[in-house]
Amino acid sequence: MNTVKTIPNELFFATVEEVISEGRSVEMTVKGFSMRPFFRNGRDVVVLSPVEGALREGMVVLFRHRGAHILHRLRKIEGQRLTIEGDGNYRQREEAQMEDVVAYVTEVRPNNRAGFRYGSFGWRFRSLWSLGVKRLRTAAIDVKRMIKR
Repeated sequence: MNTVKTIPNELFFATVEEVISEGRSVEMTVKGFSMRPFFRNGRDVVVLSPVEGALREGMVVLFRHRGAHILHRLRKIEGQRLTIEGDGNYRQREEAQMEDVVAYVTEVRPNNRAGFRYGSFGWRFRSLWSLGVKRLRTAAIDVKRMIKR
């Protein structure tokens, strides 16, 4: 029988950072809704790997922000300054620095089954779909707010 043990986020992500710093990858089940529909809460597993080479816009990165670890999409790079946002967030963005990035997602396993790797056709297709849904949702919210005024 499998037993699930819950540990504090601080301890979990300290261990993740340690493993990543050793050059190894970490598998993690996604928790939260800020990256939906790209990632689904409690269902999708991601593989986090050390960043090798330059960061690129469109990568999904694990980064430190205000004492927490967040897994969101890298939207803009300006020197050392990064703009990062969740696919499921309405007009909310985080600002971070290059040194805040811990790892990036190299693979997604929907429902912990065979998945797709960063840069593959499946990754690009699902990213376009997720970002398209975000644009439609954002436009609908904006229109709804304008009508209420």
